[in-house]
Amino acid sequence: MQRIPVTPDSAKNRKVALLFATLVVAMVGLAYASVPLYRMFCQATGFGGTTQRAESAPEKTVDRRMTIRFDANTAPSLPWIFEPVQRSLGVKVGEENFAYYRATNTSDHTIAGTAVFNVTPDTAGAYFNKIQCFCFTEQTLKAGETVDMPVVFFVDPKIKDDPDTRDIDEITLSYTFYPVETHTAAR
Repeated sequence: MQRIPVTPDSAKNRKVALLFATLVVAMVGLAYASVPLYRMFCQATGFGGTTQRAESAPEKTVDRRMTIRFDANTAPSLPWIFEPVQRSLGVKVGEENFAYYRATNTSDHTIAGTAVFNVTPDTAGAYFNKIQCFCFTEQTLKAGETVDMPVVFFVDPKIKDDPDTRDIDEITLSYTFYPVETHTAAR
């Protein structure tokens, strides 16, 4: 068997091939990490109307009122009726508030769903805090079942100090429910 001699050009080619293989592996890894990284970025900054999570409302409120509007949607593939119990609520900034959404499974079998959410205007997302929400976990409804699901929230008083948000007097909290295919019960 004849050996092919290693020349400076073939060593250079191997380095280039190794560099590109490393680049491809890094790009694939970044592609898999992009969703969690984007989610962390949105949660930290409120980008795209992403709300914040909090353990409790602040002890101090401010002398400012806002209207919170509630919106509800379902994916076409989810046979649920999903709606807010009340369409809007006047709130005091910094005060803990409760709102309820109602979901009814109109199918003849058990279905699990999960909700995605945002607020508009987008800039208000950094100041809209949820303490408790049905959107934090999957919801499973039996055939024909109706449930009321709470959202406990507050608007951070810092909203009045931000030049981009100080004039906001209305925020819309919007949810869209999607089926969870892996947990959908068989008919």
